[in-house]
Amino acid sequence: MAQLQQGGPDEKEKTTALKDLLSRIDLDELMKKDEPPLEFPDTLEGFEYLFNEKGQLRHIKTGEPFVFNYREDLHRWNQKRYEALGEIITKYIYELLQKECHLKKVTLPVDATETEPKSFIFMSEDALINPDKLLVLIHGNGVVRAGQWARRLIINEDLDSGTQIPYIKRAIEEGYGVIVLNPNENYIEVEKTKAQIQLSSDISEEPAEKRERKDKIPKETKKRRDFYEKYRNPQKEKETMQIYIRDNGSPEEHAIYVWDHFISQSAAENVFFVAHSYGGLAFVELMIQREAEVKNRVTAVALTDSVHNVWHQEVGKTIREWMRENCCNWVSSSEPLDTSVESMLPDCPRVSAGTERHELTSWKSFPSIFKFFSEAVKAKNSLVKPTPTRRSNRIKYEEF
Repeated sequence: MAQLQQGGPDEKEKTTALKDLLSRIDLDELMKKDEPPLEFPDTLEGFEYLFNEKGQLRHIKTGEPFVFNYREDLHRWNQKRYEALGEIITKYIYELLQKECHLKKVTLPVDATETEPKSFIFMSEDALINPDKLLVLIHGNGVVRAGQWARRLIINEDLDSGTQIPYIKRAIEEGYGVIVLNPNENYIEVEKTKAQIQLSSDISEEPAEKRERKDKIPKETKKRRDFYEKYRNPQKEKETMQIYIRDNGSPEEHAIYVWDHFISQSAAENVFFVAHSYGGLAFVELMIQREAEVKNRVTAVALTDSVHNVWHQEVGKTIREWMRENCCNWVSSSEPLDTSVESMLPDCPRVSAGTERHELTSWKSFPSIFKFFSEAVKAKNSLVKPTPTRRSNRIKYEEF
């Protein structure tokens, strides 16, 4: 007890010394030295970057690749800069789809009013009238939009590996119609009004007990917390709300909508899908919802590191059997391209994409996928199913 009583004054002295130290720090000056404004150029040229003849993003003056850590010790600012560049690249890819690939932009919903939120897809002029073949491309989730496989690859590698353009150009050369889905364009963001912000704070999801405790905090303490929050995040972003696009509010909804209004209405005898990552899950959901139609129209499906799960999605036996015969999943693996990879899931065959990098699987499996489609057409015409895999070098997994 004596020791505790002796320790009291010492702790008090330490606290007083700490307060004295903090009082000497000019927080206003520190805030001035904080991150620069979150304001960035709205063109590639403004960023001083361009894509060269090899489709690589390079600095206009130095010729160097993109540098993420443009400012040291300012990770949030660097991330915001990266995201701003990504938005510009998204628009740039849209332009390439129209100018280089000669695709047209089609607004969704098809009966959208002038004032409601809208999405869009891209398709070739012959997508709905081509009597032979139609290729449908579905990317994964996240920040990517129509025409992209991975933003990271576009910025750090090149356009060929990161975009769907090689698939589109080859498909057109081989006589396919093309439809490019846009499954992540699910809503628009609008800035909240002051009344909406106030309403959001009034209708808190916090437990009542926690709200009561917060209400009891002295005003001075609240002011101090608000100040430190301002210091921690001086550029607090505007509060926004999401307004979802009718019938296209999720990747799964989007895939079903495009199927109902476009793919199922096409004239093609053979419909093919390439679906990457979450796009594979969206395709499986489409199968669940439109099983008979998909079986009747789709000739083959190439998945690239798909994240679908036949158990979690409660896929029926008849769909699993159809997938085993008509789908192939090129997965990330250290094995050579097309080497069979065993799985405990009872759905489609899995083969190596020839890379261990998830985002590269669509690009690395590119030649194999078109060969798979060609074999599927021949097999359909001869009533013999294709064999998309090499059965050598099987991988045995001890754990799944």
